[in-house]
Amino acid sequence: MKRVGFLVNPIAGMGGSVGLKGTDGPGTARKAALLGAKPQAIERGRLFLKGFSAVRTAVEFVTCPAGMGEDAFPGLGLSYTVLPGKASGTTSEDTKQAARAMEVAGVAVIAFCGGDGTARDVLDAVDGRVPALGVPAGVKMQSGVFSVNQEAAADVVIKFLWDELPLKEGEVADVDEDAFREGRVSSKLYGYLNLPYEPESTQGMKAATPLTDEAGENQKALAKWAVESMEDGIIYIIGPGSTVKAINTLLGIDGSLLGVDLVLDKKLLLKDAGEKEILGAIAGKRAQVIVSPIGNQGFIFGRGNQQISGRVLAELGKERVLVISTRGKLNGIDALRVDTGDPLLDRELRGSAKVLVDYNIFRVKKIR
Repeated sequence: MKRVGFLVNPIAGMGGSVGLKGTDGPGTARKAALLGAKPQAIERGRLFLKGFSAVRTAVEFVTCPAGMGEDAFPGLGLSYTVLPGKASGTTSEDTKQAARAMEVAGVAVIAFCGGDGTARDVLDAVDGRVPALGVPAGVKMQSGVFSVNQEAAADVVIKFLWDELPLKEGEVADVDEDAFREGRVSSKLYGYLNLPYEPESTQGMKAATPLTDEAGENQKALAKWAVESMEDGIIYIIGPGSTVKAINTLLGIDGSLLGVDLVLDKKLLLKDAGEKEILGAIAGKRAQVIVSPIGNQGFIFGRGNQQISGRVLAELGKERVLVISTRGKLNGIDALRVDTGDPLLDRELRGSAKVLVDYNIFRVKKIR
């Protein structure tokens, strides 16, 4: 039997749909719950575990009690043992303790379901001694230690268990979430984890858009085309990031740099809106999403913009999405990616997209 450590940060990702930019910090998860956020990490973990159905007789999982892993297993027919630990009220210290116990248990790899904060906890606990792979369930996931989605994570782990993949150092990075919520990006590299590596299935570390004169002029050209193309009566859902927020600057709107803003008739309708506010605003209305891919990673949905959720995208349809990118950023991306947490919707979104790269100039890019 091949042994796999499986742990879940039960509050990971809760801050995304309600616009809190993460769940780090005391009281943030409770605030997210009060705003209507629901735990999602266990379901993300369950999607990962479903990928082991074909090898269920050859793999044994070592996991944690209740919401830290155990709750993802019922009905899947997988073999697992549960480590001692708390069933509720867990913290990052419980994640670290669990990772250390998995190392002692002799697991071949630790699959952790969470975000950048969870990656830091695993790094603190086992450093590079045990291979580890992130199953994406957080909000930002800027680190280079995550799979591109839950299904891909299962495929990577299985291939690694059967000696089909090498190990590679992946960067563990995180942002100061308090600063992030105030619209300031303060990111730091904390170290490296050894992860099973497959280029098509694992993401790189997020790369910032370079602040060059050329990039700045490119952003202005993108914004000019987008503003001139706006139609009255259509709600424009403006995603996060400096590339897209150049639209706000051109319109003279005091929007949010890292949140999602709604614009109607070239005026700010909602600033830093969550999923619930977006769905309420667009109900029965015409709307369009404008987003830009994350540098190096290529994600247009599922990383840092969970307010534009699967429910929002299902309401609008793929044809109501405009992707914009500076030429330099797009040149550094092999393909666009989506990870909404809904495998069926992700498959519908995949294919190809026209990406606005300059004033009235488009390039076709594959969506994986």
